[in-house]
Amino acid sequence: MPQALKAVYRSGTFILQTACNLPEGVEVELFVQSPQIAPPKIADIAARQNFLKLLVEQMQQNPIPSNAPRFTRDMLHERR
Repeated sequence: MPQALKAVYRSGTFILQTACNLPEGVEVELFVQSPQIAPPKIADIAARQNFLKLLVEQMQQNPIPSNAPRFTRDMLHERR
């Protein structure tokens, strides 16, 4: 059963902001819903163009499978 948890990403680690009752070592899947995701700071125009070119190539090589699970309305909207 899906469980919504709040966490803060700090120094490469997700710090939970809500209590959880998960067994030790359990694998979880994270869905980032923060509008505060910042693009990489690349000042050099040529480096930025190269980065974007490589990003598009990677996206084209790894399309979303047609049988991938669809997001529900609840998954797309933050609950408070």
